[in-house]
Amino acid sequence: MAIIWDQKAECMSQKERAVIQLERLKKIVNYAYENVPFYKKKFREHKIKPEHIQSLKDIEKLPFTEKADLREGYPFGMFAVPRKDIVEVHTSSGTTGIPVVTGYTKNDIELWGEAMARALSMAGATRDDIIQNCYGYGLFTGGLGVHYGAQKIGATVIPISAGQTKRQVQIMTDFKSTILTSTPSYALHLSEVAQEEGLISKIKLKAGVFGAEMWTEKMRDELEKRFKLHALNIYGLTEIIGPGVAQECLQKKGLHIAEDLFYPEIISPDTLESLPEGEKGELVLTTLTREGMPMIRFRTKDLTSLIRGNCKCGRTLVIMSRITGRSDDMMKLRGVIVFPSKIEKALLEVKGVEPHYQIIITRPHHLDEIEVQVEVSQKMLSDEVKKLEEIRKKIEQSIENAIGLRVKVTLVEPKSIPRSEGKAKRVIDKRSL
Repeated sequence: MAIIWDQKAECMSQKERAVIQLERLKKIVNYAYENVPFYKKKFREHKIKPEHIQSLKDIEKLPFTEKADLREGYPFGMFAVPRKDIVEVHTSSGTTGIPVVTGYTKNDIELWGEAMARALSMAGATRDDIIQNCYGYGLFTGGLGVHYGAQKIGATVIPISAGQTKRQVQIMTDFKSTILTSTPSYALHLSEVAQEEGLISKIKLKAGVFGAEMWTEKMRDELEKRFKLHALNIYGLTEIIGPGVAQECLQKKGLHIAEDLFYPEIISPDTLESLPEGEKGELVLTTLTREGMPMIRFRTKDLTSLIRGNCKCGRTLVIMSRITGRSDDMMKLRGVIVFPSKIEKALLEVKGVEPHYQIIITRPHHLDEIEVQVEVSQKMLSDEVKKLEEIRKKIEQSIENAIGLRVKVTLVEPKSIPRSEGKAKRVIDKRSL
């Protein structure tokens, strides 16, 4: 039987939920207008007033919020409460510019814990579980988000963060951890080290909650094969609250969005118009209950689709399909739009290939060149050159079939591609260097 943290919120009829969503939407729009100067100015520019929101459809009248808006308000310009009422702050990595700052009131921390309690419950977490939390603690939202949710459930948390991988594996074995939370790439690294240390068979994980980077169904298969667990997808983002916005249940048919807390829409990234159910586009989210930093129609840039229909787990929440890319991360190569996830899916179709790779893009003679470096296993490395060449060609063909472009594939030695304790760096674009 599925473990459901909040039966009423997660299993009510859509009609009931729509009433709650509209009530909360009206309230948060008015709250943002009255308390965040950015929203008051933006609404006036678009000739919108809070009282214009009379239906859920009316959300389309409201202007979007973008990451650039949050950066312009750095550090505390988007807060809706006095700074003294903010009990915690987190930031994005800031690797592409000024970091995004998000602030939480005491009630927001409670809300975050509730959202994460729902998410971890979807992975089967109860107070009997030991959760090894390998997400980074600190300004990154991952570590503390999981921590708050696990404590709310009453599970035992190991706040180990990432790094010291041999020690991680030993603790996982000695403490008998049952749930692993980490990036999928770090989970792969943990499995490699566990194998090397001869401890993989002693690890008794039942589920892994993996997120913070895009990953594919092939990667899921690999993680499940190595750890003998249920590999589940979690979704969140700093601007909205952190992890816990959406989570996959054990049915593995997509991620349930906590839509009574975070209202989702799908828009065309080109026309910015709303798209019907089932069509792929860009996810837009509105926080319905946050105090410290409400977000109205935040453009996530993540590409996905939404479908309704009751899940076998018993939840009636809308289901979000796996993120396939970002509208701002897609690569345009020789006029063709390519997503790294398609390349990953294609190379993992080839048997015997390790799930570690890097995509290197250059422009030596005014024409984009793509090299995909792929690790081979130690066993494959000992094969004759002819066999390795056959595998290399198979990977090239698989990728070309997937993206419509010929790429150069280079087979590299095991562990020659850097391992990441956080988000894996899959693409190195040298065209602008």
